[in-house]
Amino acid sequence: MAANEKKGSMTVGEAGRMGGEKVREERGSEFFSEIGQKGGEKVREERGSAFFSEIGQKGGEKVRDERGTEFYQEIGHKGGEKVKDERGPEFFSKIGHKGGQRVRELIEEGKAAEGGSNKKR
Repeated sequence: MAANEKKGSMTVGEAGRMGGEKVREERGSEFFSEIGQKGGEKVREERGSAFFSEIGQKGGEKVRDERGTEFYQEIGHKGGEKVKDERGPEFFSKIGHKGGQRVRELIEEGKAAEGGSNKKR
């Protein structure tokens, strides 16, 4: 039966919403988080953690196909603005500096490793 089909005087969707609200009143919102966590753990046990990557990728592709790549650019920009408003522009400067330091370290490690095995023959 579709969510908007009538059975009696209310739709299945309305009944589900009322049931969810009743459970939230009786057990609290945290209950939904707890059962969601348990469900996710069960799925991971049965299908493996790669399943989540697979469905996430499929979902992302579907959104891209429906809304275009510009959608991701737009939400990324909005997210960046939100972070800038909350943490200030210095935050980006700070994390950029940390990232640059790490790149420098990796380059030095690579050169050191190469220097040890890259002697002239």
